[in-house]
Amino acid sequence: MSNPTLSDATREKLRKVSTASIASALYKRGLRNQFIQGVVPVAPKEGNMVGPAFTLRYIVAREDRNPMTVFRSPQHPQRVAIETCPPGHVLVMDARKDARAATAGSILITRLALRGAAGVVSDGGFRDAEGIGKLDMPAYYARPSAPTNLTLHEAIDINVPISCGDAPVFPGDVLVGDKDGVMVIPAEIVDEIADECMGMESFEDFVLEQVQAGAGIIGLYPCTKDENQSAYEAWRKANGR
Repeated sequence: MSNPTLSDATREKLRKVSTASIASALYKRGLRNQFIQGVVPVAPKEGNMVGPAFTLRYIVAREDRNPMTVFRSPQHPQRVAIETCPPGHVLVMDARKDARAATAGSILITRLALRGAAGVVSDGGFRDAEGIGKLDMPAYYARPSAPTNLTLHEAIDINVPISCGDAPVFPGDVLVGDKDGVMVIPAEIVDEIADECMGMESFEDFVLEQVQAGAGIIGLYPCTKDENQSAYEAWRKANGR
């Protein structure tokens, strides 16, 4: 699996597009399951979360392997993931969609934010969610959950392919999160998806203006009439889009 560097130009484009546009662009390429199901922002942020995936996989905890003392180990995968997730990346956690126990809390996520991560996504729970929500760094989870991860989860693998909210996530895939949720873009097509979505956002802004002015959607969305295409081109020139 290729793992190209996410360019600054592509990152900036993805900050301006919606997860809905990304979902449509990926669907055109036959990719149906790239939306991380069941996660929401801990607290809404103004800008999109954008960054390559750095992953942590949890399995079901076996009681004899997960007493509280395991956190004393300097090799504990949860702690190591927090300390090794590269700046600008998104830490993505596979908790098997089980939010009955937390996958992290505010101290660890604060440390992640201060190390320069672009965000964090878990299909499980977070404890101390209020504190996490106050951070500038975007965070997504299933719901608040007070019990420590050790009660149900064992952190087992770092930066391996995972499933998060039923979406496949490979290390280096690009995560984009907005107020609706999080999309996973395969790394090798991220530049073309960003370019296509910028055009989609422009057209949909035009369409929304037309609808707000009373236009009907048939022949406009999708655009199947020449006069609407001409009107869109004129709108682009007038608005510098």
